[in-house]
Amino acid sequence: MVRAPQWRPAMDKAGKSAALESLKGVFEESGAVVVTHYTGLSVAEMTKLRGMLRKDGAQLKVVKNTLAQIALDGKGGDEAKDMFQGPVAIAFSSDPVSAAKAADEFSKENSKLVIIGAVMGDQVLDAKGVEALAKLPSLDQLRGKLVGLIQAPATKVAGVLQAPAGQLARVVSAYANKDAA
Repeated sequence: MVRAPQWRPAMDKAGKSAALESLKGVFEESGAVVVTHYTGLSVAEMTKLRGMLRKDGAQLKVVKNTLAQIALDGKGGDEAKDMFQGPVAIAFSSDPVSAAKAADEFSKENSKLVIIGAVMGDQVLDAKGVEALAKLPSLDQLRGKLVGLIQAPATKVAGVLQAPAGQLARVVSAYANKDAA
């Protein structure tokens, strides 16, 4: 069964320039922009993906390939431009790991989402690079580990300082019990 192409209203010049500026901002401000193909995903599946991304502080945006190629403004060279073929959606966040992590997790449970690669500043990652990036701890996880490392010595110092006082109290208590007996 052949489906008729869906009618989409043409984007006017003002709409194109606004979309282009928005995409330029995404490429400049994001830690990593993960490029995916989403052919065959239902609306419910796209909504689930958007929810997973939002939970991690990331967003998903379906983009026009020509506008994305212009918005790249030379970042990543031809290799980055070549990723924008077919039905493309980009996942992005200020943290380079969270968008990659959520997209990778979703693509493992749903084969219709195919990760093509990612753009990180002037660097271009392939699908394996995005998978490796997804395995790294997120910025929030790193902050938590750092706070834990900072707090651990302080706790140990407090324990060491309290130990002599506790030992002295136990010695006095032992002598008091000995005298009472």
